[in-house]
Amino acid sequence: MTISEKIFALLEQKELSQKEFSEKTEISQSTISDWKRKRTNPSSDKILKICEVLQVSPYELLAEDDSVSSEITADHNIVLNKNEIILLENYRNFSSRQKERLLGYLEALRES
Repeated sequence: MTISEKIFALLEQKELSQKEFSEKTEISQSTISDWKRKRTNPSSDKILKICEVLQVSPYELLAEDDSVSSEITADHNIVLNKNEIILLENYRNFSSRQKERLLGYLEALRES
């Protein structure tokens, strides 16, 4: 899955129109349309703003790993408890380094 395909999958998942996405990212609608029509990817200077608006890490957007695409199409009917919501909200606000550290810690906990 290309970066632009992931972006459009996330837009659909988040029920966000291209126009709304354009307004939030300050990227022209024609540029966004070109990604879809010409199957091109956004330039690197736009990635961080795109990730911020779509609430994903640059790693999640740029990774070629299939696990990322399965995350994008995840079931939306999952009910989270208060602690899970807090954890998820904090995770989304972490820097890439903090996310890596947390995932490493979780892996260590699973192994113990």
